[in-house]
Amino acid sequence: MARPRKPKVNKVGRLSAGILLWRRRGAHIEVLLGHPGSPYFARKDDGDWTVLKGEVEPGEELAAVARREFAEETGHSLDEDATLVELGEIRQKSGKVVVAWAVEGTLDPAEAVSNMFEMEWPPRSGRIREFPEIDRVEWFRLKKARAKIKEAQAPFLDRLERAIAARSRT
Repeated sequence: MARPRKPKVNKVGRLSAGILLWRRRGAHIEVLLGHPGSPYFARKDDGDWTVLKGEVEPGEELAAVARREFAEETGHSLDEDATLVELGEIRQKSGKVVVAWAVEGTLDPAEAVSNMFEMEWPPRSGRIREFPEIDRVEWFRLKKARAKIKEAQAPFLDRLERAIAARSRT
């Protein structure tokens, strides 16, 4: 049976804001990425993981949206005094612009719980089902994260690495 294809959606003009949580493990840096939770991504892995992010509505403050979306997709809020390191923006293949910040911290993936969304499943069935926006989060060393993350979001990993190196020199 052919795997269902995700419908193409033009997201030009849409803006998302997100958080790239990172931590040190010995001599290595690890980042927390989220795996999209819908039937379209059930069998996908490399190249489909993402920074924890969500869409910005007009008038919303970007960093506040990034914090909110992190909490919605993990079930855990960032500390109010957590330092946000700006990672800039990227444009995904869909046309959506993603702005991200890095935050040093930790989170047990087993304790992460995402919010839910509804969609018709199976397609054209008329049945509405609920799915988690993010079905799991996982820590990855930077090298492995580069294989897991959406290709367009990989520059966030490079920018994080440079920011950590610059911080270490000061």
